[in-house]
Amino acid sequence: MDSCDTKTRAYKNGKTFDQCKKIAEETNHQLQKIIDQKEKITWNELLEKVDHDELVYKLTLKFLRLDGYDIGNNKRPEIKKQILES
Repeated sequence: MDSCDTKTRAYKNGKTFDQCKKIAEETNHQLQKIIDQKEKITWNELLEKVDHDELVYKLTLKFLRLDGYDIGNNKRPEIKKQILES
């Protein structure tokens, strides 16, 4: 049975999955600073920030969600810091 090796499969611009993941982590840290300053960013701003790379876009959203940010939905396509209710 054949399986994909995540270290050798090429994604956009010939990057491997691990390279895309690293880019997404770096982008995540940059975006957290921007979101803290501006209070929110749109999905379109994120898409432009990652140069329209779908895999990096999705990974960045995942990392933002894991770090406690509200990544929105199709009716509210924006990312903002999640407010915790007590």
